[in-house]
Amino acid sequence: MMAKGKGLTTIINLALWLTGVIVSLSVGFAMTNGTLNLPNWLGGSIVATTAGLVVIVLTLISVLLAIIKQVS
Repeated sequence: MMAKGKGLTTIINLALWLTGVIVSLSVGFAMTNGTLNLPNWLGGSIVATTAGLVVIVLTLISVLLAIIKQVS
């Protein structure tokens, strides 16, 4: 019974992690493309584009590190 519960937990954790990666990349690309913008008093499109690029790069780095952790 414990092995089955552990497998289900692993699948749920993977699904949650994958959802977070997809949402992060979606928001990052939307900010860089101008779909999501910030008001001018928060820096406008320049800050939004920069923040979007930071989100994309950090998300890809975290995916790479997670893969490396699982392999090693």
